[in-house]
Amino acid sequence: MDRRDFLLKGGKLIWLTGSAMVAWEAVLAGEPETAPNYKLTDHWWAMAIDIGLCIGCGSCVRACKEENGVIKEPFFFRTWVERYHVPHGDIERPEVDSPNGGYDGFPEKYPPQDGSKNFFVPKLCNQCAHSPCVQVCPVGATFESPDGVVLVDKEYCLGCRYCVQACPYGCRYIDPRSGTVDKCSLCYHRIRRGLTTACCEACPTGARRLGDLKDPNDPIHEFLRDRRVQVLKPQMATGAKVYYCDLDGSVR
Repeated sequence: MDRRDFLLKGGKLIWLTGSAMVAWEAVLAGEPETAPNYKLTDHWWAMAIDIGLCIGCGSCVRACKEENGVIKEPFFFRTWVERYHVPHGDIERPEVDSPNGGYDGFPEKYPPQDGSKNFFVPKLCNQCAHSPCVQVCPVGATFESPDGVVLVDKEYCLGCRYCVQACPYGCRYIDPRSGTVDKCSLCYHRIRRGLTTACCEACPTGARRLGDLKDPNDPIHEFLRDRRVQVLKPQMATGAKVYYCDLDGSVR
């Protein structure tokens, strides 16, 4: 039995669909995964999220699940969206909900013009430059690529859950189909072929934008320079590379 048959018969590929399956099949066949001109050390990937543009439609969640073969049952997400309800401007005590991760959007819940405000915050792996998950993995199954994406090698993953516990953003889970960890890979199989992520492609308002921090002409530099930008849990010093503007829901 060769390596490809072993993986197929062992059920390792049942969670892959669409272009994710195509990319993985190319790896097994020994074909190149990347665009001809793609050089790993020329890129350092990040994501910019404009809270003011997110409408909570759930298109990103649905696109992610379809692209990456994420289990369709509730509570398994590579990316999800949370709604923040701030009563009477009290940003210190928001009410947060995320029905089915925002997959189906958000039903009307709060009466209009009651002095409160609502905004939506997409969540995903923060692609940390100093990743706690990488540090605690006992077998090196979680690692950082040369172009700045935190990835998981499911062939080596033990399913020990150390990384799940170490992630300060709650972005990892154990896939019940494989018993190994899963999380956002920043659609690595797409970006190495010159494409953007599935969530960015599906967003109808452009709230999410993939950015290359090593490309001086990438619009992400203007975003970081000219906008009021924050990362989640900066006190953790993880070097998070998912950047949010207007994270308190402020209207520009």
